[in-house]
Amino acid sequence: MRLPALLCACAALTAACGTLPSLQDRPPSTVLANTADTRLGRVVGPMAAAHPGTSGIYPLRDARDAFAARVQLAQAAERSLDVQYYIWHKDMTGTVLFDALRAAADRGVRVRLLLDDNNTVGLDPVLAGLDAHPNIEVRLFNPFTVRQPRWLGYLTDFGRANRRMHNKSFTADNQVTIVGGRNVGDEYFGATNGMLFLDLDVMAVGPVAQAVSEDFDRYWASPSSYPVEHLLPPAAPTALSDLLAESRAIGQQPAMRDYARALRESPFVRALTEATLPLEWVVTRMVSDDPAKGLNGAAPDSLVRDKLKAIIGIPVSRVSLVSPYFVPTDSGVALFANMARHGVDIQILTNSLEATDVPAVHAGYAKRRKALLASGIRLYELRRLLPRLQEERDPGRLGSSSASSLHAKTFAVDRSRVFVGSFNFDPRSSLLNTEMGFVIDSARMARQVDDAFAGPIPRDAYQVLLAPDGRPVWIERTDGEEVRHYSEPGAGLWQRFSVWVLSLLPIESLL
Repeated sequence: MRLPALLCACAALTAACGTLPSLQDRPPSTVLANTADTRLGRVVGPMAAAHPGTSGIYPLRDARDAFAARVQLAQAAERSLDVQYYIWHKDMTGTVLFDALRAAADRGVRVRLLLDDNNTVGLDPVLAGLDAHPNIEVRLFNPFTVRQPRWLGYLTDFGRANRRMHNKSFTADNQVTIVGGRNVGDEYFGATNGMLFLDLDVMAVGPVAQAVSEDFDRYWASPSSYPVEHLLPPAAPTALSDLLAESRAIGQQPAMRDYARALRESPFVRALTEATLPLEWVVTRMVSDDPAKGLNGAAPDSLVRDKLKAIIGIPVSRVSLVSPYFVPTDSGVALFANMARHGVDIQILTNSLEATDVPAVHAGYAKRRKALLASGIRLYELRRLLPRLQEERDPGRLGSSSASSLHAKTFAVDRSRVFVGSFNFDPRSSLLNTEMGFVIDSARMARQVDDAFAGPIPRDAYQVLLAPDGRPVWIERTDGEEVRHYSEPGAGLWQRFSVWVLSLLPIESLL
């Protein structure tokens, strides 16, 4: 009798895993457009009026500046904060930013927080607490109805659970926005002694900030976006006060005091506070996937990959590509090879095996490495930088990291346009996850990406070449000396074997 009972229980659990709450009573909300009289609006409005048809942009390359910009926007907002992320860790910086949203809501700011549910393990209490605030609403994209273990959701509803919202944006008062590659967590903001991600965001004002707000509305109202009040248990009465106490306790920790001191001493923070930040006013277009992609319902011409083709066209002279998760597939190799045959200079930076945090993705790239090199494409793979080298690159950085991994997603075309966003050159970004970013008509930014391949990248990355016998060889340049590696540098035999095995599996469409 026990076996039938067990089977019935499993069947009931499987059914429950696939049952999502109704969206019939989901409250509607849209961007607050009447924000010209806010503090941010009064600063941005005259500048935008003086530069019609363009948006003001500022690249956020420094990890601490990227964190400070988000904190400052949360503190400056008077009407609204629209915040959308793939990952939000409840670590030092993540907790401080959670509390910054709470503090803004206490001032009367309407806060809408949209998170992908794939990486919210352990966050349910704080998300429920935030949502209980009368000025905060939290929604989850493609949520898991069974909170633990999450793998049950993949087992029973793989087609939906495998599609995630990879977008990242932080918008204050419909006036200033931050879009790019960074999620929220210490490793993205230079605040950890562990893995650090080298990343890139853009802060923007003007028409493109309004476009981001309107795009947020699309995702907020999409059939994949569920209010947490329908998914999570009620919040503990002390949830918000506990969050405040945690944030204050973090502020007293030596690591956070050192980090805060570095922020205060940052010229960027000073310029941001005094509204003297130098913006470049250029034509900037936001591109994003139709949120219906999260349910496999988006038309091909509504996808980021197709929008990028339509906006950028066919490169004629140079492509400089930075992609941490680079899986070109056969069609991508053919595309790059065809451009190279027509005289386009192509240079690509991705993670080396020793630096990547996703070996399966590296396997998808490595098996195409020889074909790319044979086509005349220059390949660089970021090294796992030692603490000493990191301190030389960034003398003010706190702590000592065991490794740095590339996470920025950007490319420059024909020395005139740049893309910055969440889109990786892999099948997952193209076909499965939703993505967003900016196409920026900036020769200055394009030149900076190109120049990186002439200076910092050869210094901090292996250049991969083909040896006379057709095998790849990795060139390491340190202090004017060259070291040649004839197997994946910094990786052991078992690691290289594992990647080779992964390269044989039919998983490329999932990478």
